[in-house]
Amino acid sequence: MPLTGLPKLIATDLDGTLVRSDETVSAYTHEVLDQVRNAGIPVVAATGRGPRLTELTRNDIRAADFLVLAGGGRVVDQSGPGAPVVLRDERLSAATLTEILARLEAKVGPLTVFVEAMDTHDAPLWGDFDPTWPYPERFEVRSRADCLSTDPIKAFVRTGTHHVDHLLEIARDLVPTEQATVTQAGLGFIEITPPGVDKGTGLDVVARALGIDPAEVLVFGDMPNDLPMFAWAGWGRVAVSNAHPSVRAVADDVTLRNDDDGVAVYLDRLLSRG
Repeated sequence: MPLTGLPKLIATDLDGTLVRSDETVSAYTHEVLDQVRNAGIPVVAATGRGPRLTELTRNDIRAADFLVLAGGGRVVDQSGPGAPVVLRDERLSAATLTEILARLEAKVGPLTVFVEAMDTHDAPLWGDFDPTWPYPERFEVRSRADCLSTDPIKAFVRTGTHHVDHLLEIARDLVPTEQATVTQAGLGFIEITPPGVDKGTGLDVVARALGIDPAEVLVFGDMPNDLPMFAWAGWGRVAVSNAHPSVRAVADDVTLRNDDDGVAVYLDRLLSRG
């Protein structure tokens, strides 16, 4: 179990953790998150969603004081009465991505590649057509040359011959951490972000802004892209029961699955004890 009392900061992943399989967030979850804020504990959304999905993210976690978007690449402070303040904004070098893709394709064969190039509201991803992608309404078929013509926020990569976890292992062997960060978030693609960008470093930006130590932070997650914030946070690391085995293996505790409002149930009990 985590430490007694209450944490000073709570961060949660969204898809697969806070958000249910039908892409909704229950009224109960919203109510509990409001109670967390009323207890004086800031709430952070820590998600792989890019800034183009900021409004969707705000709708799904209305209590959030900070948004850690794009797996840590964009950090937004929306806690004040004025306009939100961007605390971090990182992009991946197109030249670096070109080199990484060439190295991966030499190892595993042809890749399906998307890039998140734009950060405007509901902007589409660019890249290769893929019938498995679950959000075709926010997608635009573009050539590889177009995709590599600008520095993207991040890239999504898959093959038809490798399980995503296997491809992730290969990519981590081929891509040094000083060149890029590679992870996966449960969409069947590995994700490539700028070096040093992950949810842990994104949350560290928030914690520094608030003067809070990582040892005072509680986090919730479900997929490998949540592992850096699990390694960073010291108060408690909680996996939902539907989490990836690698996340469950390092969690301090396991709550109910996302479809059973596991994050809210855990926080409700925590507030009752605290």
